[in-house]
Amino acid sequence: MSTQVEPVVVEAAELEEQVATVEQPPLVVDKQLVARLVGDAQRQGLSVDGEGGLLAQLTKLVVESALEGELSAHLGYDKHVRTENGGNYRNGTRPKTVLTKAGPIEIEVPRDRAGTFTPVVVAKRQRRLGSIEDIVLSLSARGMTHGDIAAHLADVYGSEVSKTTISTITDKVLDGMAEWQGRPLDPVYPVVFIDCIHVKIRDGQVANRPIYIALAVTVDGNRDILGLWAGDGGEGAKYWQQVLTEIKNRGVEDVLMLVCDGLKHLPEAVNAVWPDTIVQTCIVHLMRNTYRYAARQDWEAITRDLKPVYQAATLEQAEERFLEFQETWGAKYPAVIRLWSNAWAEFVPFLQFDREIRRIVCTTNAIVKGCSEGCSNRQGSLAA
Repeated sequence: MSTQVEPVVVEAAELEEQVATVEQPPLVVDKQLVARLVGDAQRQGLSVDGEGGLLAQLTKLVVESALEGELSAHLGYDKHVRTENGGNYRNGTRPKTVLTKAGPIEIEVPRDRAGTFTPVVVAKRQRRLGSIEDIVLSLSARGMTHGDIAAHLADVYGSEVSKTTISTITDKVLDGMAEWQGRPLDPVYPVVFIDCIHVKIRDGQVANRPIYIALAVTVDGNRDILGLWAGDGGEGAKYWQQVLTEIKNRGVEDVLMLVCDGLKHLPEAVNAVWPDTIVQTCIVHLMRNTYRYAARQDWEAITRDLKPVYQAATLEQAEERFLEFQETWGAKYPAVIRLWSNAWAEFVPFLQFDREIRRIVCTTNAIVKGCSEGCSNRQGSLAA
């Protein structure tokens, strides 16, 4: 789950030009042949989809042809070709029913005499083509129960899938997630972003649960999601310390900078795991907390006066601009002044870098981009 930090920006006109110039792959299927097949099926009263329909018959034909091709490659000669080789050879077929989006289809799986043939298109003991598993996982991710998924597949695709089978499919994903969650990590990360989002999780009943997310920038400039943890109750520094300790136990010896929100006692939790790590408070969270102590009609003016503080060229300039802000708003909003004063030690570290690096390390908003784009393995920018 890594993506390149360097942003890729392509104008719409350039993108259309590039797409137009890319050589399109040749069509394997003759369109006229397909049209003739559909027309013949309609004249015979045969439905296109559903059990026994045209799609099911074509799927059966394609899968069986692919299996025969695999066996030919395994044996080293095509079907019906005489060979003097006294070794392995074809040994008939065996029937097998598999579930597909077009419904259940019965296929003939070829066999070899030595029993060494291992099909790939439809593996041994596989009863579902990949599309059915994709549908089950998609419906499960949307909160449907196993019974609802089984009924949906029966109604839409005519596929009888038991609750036990659906549970087996989803358990495979859980096993893969557990393996990914415990994988070894790099010894050093230049920057790690941590944040917590609250989502609805069904665990007997639907409830809001905090999901702790850690995202890192590797020494190669890639973005890597270190893990996701479901907590209980609200976000807390104590739970964060457990998460960071687990990350350290997975091989992370040092983190140069960790970007987080303004959660109380979180900097102490970070330094308890990595004593030399620089803790940077997210500027976006700091501004949001500022608005909690100010009237809405003053938000625009406060934002305008704070902008020179967090955009200052040096630490000295930031301190001067904050003194000016304090003179303007201190009497009216002392809580805002206390908020920034208490967070000052974790606010200023990013000011030592140039503006390009500041844009990356000043906010945990990279968490949202990293999870959505990192899981889909696309390139994107970490800049806020």
